[in-house]
Amino acid sequence: MNKNCKIYLDIDGVLLMKDGSIPDFSVELISFLKENFECYWLTTHCRGGENKAVQYLSKYYPTEIIEKLKTISPAYWNDLKTEVIDFDSMFFWLDDYAMEAEKKVLNSYNKLNSLILVNLKNSNELKAVLDKIKRANP
Repeated sequence: MNKNCKIYLDIDGVLLMKDGSIPDFSVELISFLKENFECYWLTTHCRGGENKAVQYLSKYYPTEIIEKLKTISPAYWNDLKTEVIDFDSMFFWLDDYAMEAEKKVLNSYNKLNSLILVNLKNSNELKAVLDKIKRANP
């Protein structure tokens, strides 16, 4: 895997189900991403300069996973999540939703394929996401 590749990671709808439960395969996904990529929070829990991502997740995930999550750097943004993406690097952005304006920004950099939209209603969704990242990243 390529440690120079960045992961931008949302929380709600990616690492947490709508009901607050932990989705299947999330622990494996977190472990793999932390071992193989430079990871950043790209979530409303870091919007406007606040970093409440780990505090929020600590209500749901076991301590050993929270320790891994503490090493993920926050990406602070205000209006569009794309404000903080490093378009000069290879990256994957895992989110359950991207605004049309964000998709336009990605497209203008020819990076729309770096967005992985997660739908936790799909069975084994995070396993499929992990497989996609493994296939796409040398």
